[in-house]
Amino acid sequence: MKVGVPKEIVEGERRVGIVPETVAKLIKDGFEVLVETGAGRDYNLDENYEDAGARIVSDSGEVYGGADLVVKVARPTEDEIGQMHEGLVLICFINGPQNAGVVKSLADAGVTVFSNEAIPRTSVAQAMDALSSMGSIAGYKTALIAANNLGKYVPMLSTAAGTTKAAKVMIFGVAVAGLQAIAIMNRLGAEVFAYDIRPETKEQAQSLGASFIDSDEKEDDGQEDEYEEYRPTGFRKFMTSLGFYSFAEPPRDKYIVQGEEEPEEDGEQAQGWSKEKLGEDQKLIRERMNEMDIVITTALVPGRKAPQLVDKAMVESMKPGSVIVDLAAESGGNCELTEPGEAVEHQQVKIVGPVNLPSEMPIHSSQLLSRNMYNLIGHITEDRAEEKDQKDVHLALDFEDEIMDKMCIAHDGEVRHEPTREALQNASKESEAR
Repeated sequence: MKVGVPKEIVEGERRVGIVPETVAKLIKDGFEVLVETGAGRDYNLDENYEDAGARIVSDSGEVYGGADLVVKVARPTEDEIGQMHEGLVLICFINGPQNAGVVKSLADAGVTVFSNEAIPRTSVAQAMDALSSMGSIAGYKTALIAANNLGKYVPMLSTAAGTTKAAKVMIFGVAVAGLQAIAIMNRLGAEVFAYDIRPETKEQAQSLGASFIDSDEKEDDGQEDEYEEYRPTGFRKFMTSLGFYSFAEPPRDKYIVQGEEEPEEDGEQAQGWSKEKLGEDQKLIRERMNEMDIVITTALVPGRKAPQLVDKAMVESMKPGSVIVDLAAESGGNCELTEPGEAVEHQQVKIVGPVNLPSEMPIHSSQLLSRNMYNLIGHITEDRAEEKDQKDVHLALDFEDEIMDKMCIAHDGEVRHEPTREALQNASKESEAR
């Protein structure tokens, strides 16, 4: 079975799907690897791939025409799709609902498509989760961009001219990117605040040094819950004096033993916060926005437009010289005023909308992506060799497997992914309406 690695042709894309260290592993597992010349840019050279056992080919046509499985980063162009053959397996970031036409073209060409955005959030899938790997890098870069655009120190510093206060930073969205941004800002010495609509993220944010915005929190009055100390009386006291110490324990129907309290049944916590609480949280956030020097937004929903978290009024409430960095710029932006790929100013507040941040760290992002892809390739293939010292690798698709079922968005000429099918249907209806 041949694995192909083409050179990325989308403007600004500096990553590569497979790096030399992964090539060596694939060769050992019984694969052949074809790499288009220059695919690794200036940090993974052709000779590095050759030393790892890959065969260097002159153009993408040889990769798409000769490989059984192709790993690339960005979604393919129409020209690249035209070079693909029926039965080819393609793994890439494609975002099916937003690029439904591309998925349809691939399905029509008989290509089986695995989308990295569609990875299920399960423990089994973690080793293949390229979305999280890239999110971690994006969160790191977002924090640095914010610090770089702020016209003041991030940490508190004492100088001969006096002391500067630590910058206050608000981070919306406590997923992989948000957690990384919290960690980096905390290391830089900022006073970090965080918010997410999911209750379970509160402890995660706090564990990295952030103060979680929560309208339910009350100031600690310094008083601990009081417990009534139990002392056996009557018959229990008599039995205890004889050495039957089990009678010294309080009856469970009348007392709660400290350390054995029953967990409170909190339906809101199990299902998410109530609408009333979310409304109070939003009110509190608006009140706190004018304190912030930096706001970082990281709320992304794969396959859907990014939710708006910061409106024009919130921007206008911020101090002159404040900075907003919107990680969701490519998906519509979490801030109402974000322009993808641009840095704009509104009433002395700078709004930065970076795109494709993982590509700005191509060495580590390619390494992490490549490791994820190695694990995914191993998951969708099997070795059918009968002899231990031989290798006979074949594709082994099993749609009863959750990972394969969720990630495979096109197969055997059909679009399997429901959100992508809905996007195609909506596009068709809009076309008919015109």
